[in-house]
Amino acid sequence: MDFLSGGGRLRSDSAASGASASSSSSSSRMLLRQRLAQLLSRIDDMSSEDEASEEMSRTLDDAFQLCSRFAPPTHTFRLHMVTWNVATAEPPEDVTSLLQLDVQPPTDIYVIGLQEVCATPIRFISDLIVEDSWSHIFMDTLAPRSFVKVASVRMQGLLLLVFAKQSHLPYIRDVHSTYTRTGIFGYWGNKGAVSMRFSFYGHKLCFLNCHLAAHMGHALQRVDEFEHILETQEFDTANARRVLDHKLVFWFGDLNFRIADHGLHFLRSSIDSGRLNLLWSKDQLLTMKKKEAFLQEFEEGPLDFKPTYKFSRNSDAYDLGGKKRKPAWTDRILWRVKPQNSATEEDDSDTMSTTATDDSLDEYPLVVNQDKYTSDMSYGVSDHKPVIASFSLELRKHFDSPLVHVSPEGVWSADQDALLNYTVQQDFLSSTWDWIGLYKVGFKSSRDYETFVWVREDELPEIDEAIQISVDKDDIPLLGGQYVLGYYSTNMQSIIGLSANFQILESKRAVMEGLVPENINGLTK
Repeated sequence: MDFLSGGGRLRSDSAASGASASSSSSSSRMLLRQRLAQLLSRIDDMSSEDEASEEMSRTLDDAFQLCSRFAPPTHTFRLHMVTWNVATAEPPEDVTSLLQLDVQPPTDIYVIGLQEVCATPIRFISDLIVEDSWSHIFMDTLAPRSFVKVASVRMQGLLLLVFAKQSHLPYIRDVHSTYTRTGIFGYWGNKGAVSMRFSFYGHKLCFLNCHLAAHMGHALQRVDEFEHILETQEFDTANARRVLDHKLVFWFGDLNFRIADHGLHFLRSSIDSGRLNLLWSKDQLLTMKKKEAFLQEFEEGPLDFKPTYKFSRNSDAYDLGGKKRKPAWTDRILWRVKPQNSATEEDDSDTMSTTATDDSLDEYPLVVNQDKYTSDMSYGVSDHKPVIASFSLELRKHFDSPLVHVSPEGVWSADQDALLNYTVQQDFLSSTWDWIGLYKVGFKSSRDYETFVWVREDELPEIDEAIQISVDKDDIPLLGGQYVLGYYSTNMQSIIGLSANFQILESKRAVMEGLVPENINGLTK
């Protein structure tokens, strides 16, 4: 079905607000307040300090037990991040090592930031029409493992891709992206930042992929560019409009900070002997963090991997000829949690951990553990080596039910019109421009549908109202297979409801056209 076929459709939005916190957490807070109020009133009546202390101990124990009983359970999700300056190269044939597909526990979200993707005028225009080659290889690799591209944003050579397990899609909401140019006084996008934000089970996350000014002497300019990006980027959303408004921010990319002062011989000797710690004191980013307060809010794991720039292509050897560029950790991944009411930081030899809480939602803390921070030396298509980091996000879900329930009705085949049902289960800013897509299991993105239908046009739905829509048989695939229905919200720019997988039967038309044998669906036709 042509996505532009609804040209005469009038848009209408509901004015509903987002979902609220669960009733169980409200009960927990209420009971806790009651017990503490009882405690304060009783203390005034106590005749001795020992009696008051004993009563306080009993009441606090009781209150804490109530909190643990009513508090929502904690879940841990795994985030895998990649940053790579690909130096206009085409992607390698295999990116499985880069994505570490078989790691345990399995990954829930992939975030991939690339810099210097080929952006010649003809190539860039063609990439606007169809997906670029880098997006293709990541989608082709991840889709068979039930990962779906949530969204992407590109500014010339900067590309940011986010993928999530299909099961998480209804809980990734309010997806927005933006970009900032910093090249040629802010008029050119060869340098700058692309960013994406969304809520994940109610927690506001932001990812910022940067390519900052090059060369040894421009460390201060790099800091100024990053500060400008933080100050000027805004998202078209009611809350968390700016990058630092988010509960968790990841800052990564080719940040271009170099190793100052040390001579080339000392650099090579330190790298070859594995004494990388000797270079940390002269790393420009680590030095700038000591001077700039806003940089100190960003955490980074230890640089226990070789500097990732500059290599001879298709080689593990540094390119020391010609301009004699010193090796440097130009490619980095850092993170920041909101400092309000925050938290404690723990550091040990294996992981780095940071805890974040929102001001008004302190019963929903977010604990960030970095499990890995390294480079992958096996890739040689660029003069940079890719840097990867994996994180465990331990959090309490603000919600665990989708906004919309959608399901197929009856038997589906291209021999007859089919029916689907959907029900809005919670208030949200719905629109008559919302649509329901039919996806083959293993689909790559929200636009990778076989067909779609608009939601009901004449009026917006009531909560828990069951709505039925017909799907024309001519739009249903002739061949059978496993499919899924997804409700796409234009305001949230995400799929907010998914059906269970269901079977579409091969049609008689497929037999007539010779697409399948005559014995189909267990019957001889």
